[in-house]
Amino acid sequence: MKKLLILGAGGYGKTVFDVAQQLGCYDKIAFLDDARVNTPGVLGNCEEYLSFADDTTEMYPAFGNNEVRMAWINRLMEDGIRLPVLVHPEAYVSPTATLFSGVTVLPKAVVNTGVMVKTGCIVNIGALIDHDCILEEGCHLAPGAIVKAENRIPGCTKIDSGTVVQNGQYPL
Repeated sequence: MKKLLILGAGGYGKTVFDVAQQLGCYDKIAFLDDARVNTPGVLGNCEEYLSFADDTTEMYPAFGNNEVRMAWINRLMEDGIRLPVLVHPEAYVSPTATLFSGVTVLPKAVVNTGVMVKTGCIVNIGALIDHDCILEEGCHLAPGAIVKAENRIPGCTKIDSGTVVQNGQYPL
């Protein structure tokens, strides 16, 4: 029985839940959330995560704040908890791209040839990453953001909706 425990039941948490459910690879998906403890599907506070850790459970910190998400990812990894890679069925990820743990790629996003998306990144709805780019840990490409070829986006950077990062704007 494979389970996913999502830390954070807000907007991004619901998005992660939706993607995970569509992937159909989890028998159970639930939340931990400090502000929504009495909400259906919320099993407790985020600090209780270790009581749910076992060999069949992956965890994902669904926090939109890049620094907060990365702090939780580092904490989970230090505790030996597995982080999923979640790619929506309607996203395109090149077979030559590399996605690290804790990455989420949402519908209509494109991760092109030779791209490396490091731990904890969000490639949001309709975001495009052209060939040979690197997204360092904890980046977030907002809906519709475009990163053209041969860029190395610094860790925890947010590229906002409608932004076009020109070729080599962030040199490799």
